[in-house]
Amino acid sequence: MAMTEPSPARAPRGAPLTLRLNGREATFEADPQTTLLDLLRDRAGLTGTKKGCDRGQCGACTVLVNRRRTLSCLALAHAHAGDDVVTIEGLADGDRLHPVQAAFVAHDAFQCGYCTPGQILSAVGVLAEGRAQTDDEIREAMSGNICRCGAYPNIVAAIAAARGAA
Repeated sequence: MAMTEPSPARAPRGAPLTLRLNGREATFEADPQTTLLDLLRDRAGLTGTKKGCDRGQCGACTVLVNRRRTLSCLALAHAHAGDDVVTIEGLADGDRLHPVQAAFVAHDAFQCGYCTPGQILSAVGVLAEGRAQTDDEIREAMSGNICRCGAYPNIVAAIAAARGAA
């Protein structure tokens, strides 16, 4: 049996998708299976959001959606139409770092840096949730974000330092 190409009428097509991305309205064409992670990296050019495990197990792809932590590798882009999405590129206010970013720098809370965007955005979410009152609470709330370099003590210290400033 010979394989045939799908007819143009049956080929998957992108549908328009509008969301608020880092404070600005952005519209894309994306097919229904496109993840938020792939939309951010491949279509919006925001490569700060990292593709780690692509299974929701490492936290490298964490972004804020409507101010809540979201694993963008597990989220379909169209499910977030109209939502407010913040990536690491949209966290600072111009040249002024977000307090969590500044704390990560001050406490040397990164080594290779691959997990850092997801760690920072997750930390912002944890602080907003009020779940960072003690170091143990920080460790528990951040347990979904993996650091292969083992910078955990400095990450906890940075989040604790940012607690009052964020």
